[in-house]
Amino acid sequence: MKSITKETAKQLIKESKGRIFAATFIKKDNTIRTLTGRLEVSKHLKKDAKKQPFKPSEYGLQCVYDMKSKGYRMINLNTLTNLSINNIKYIIK
Repeated sequence: MKSITKETAKQLIKESKGRIFAATFIKKDNTIRTLTGRLEVSKHLKKDAKKQPFKPSEYGLQCVYDMKSKGYRMINLNTLTNLSINNIKYIIK
């Protein structure tokens, strides 16, 4: 496993270009969650959906499509602990 910074992890996720990745982070209620997801999924967006009332990036959040629960979720990039992308596992320090 490689050790990387949070900034590097954010960059890897943003540059994933729709490829599947796994991220482990601490949720708002202090539980640990591992999410398998990807970016750039627009198939399941609702046509009449409301615009987001805030910019997730301003709060350290990244919206991803969760492959297991088949819905959109937010990853807290500030509490990211592990990342697996391109068959490489990273520990975030």
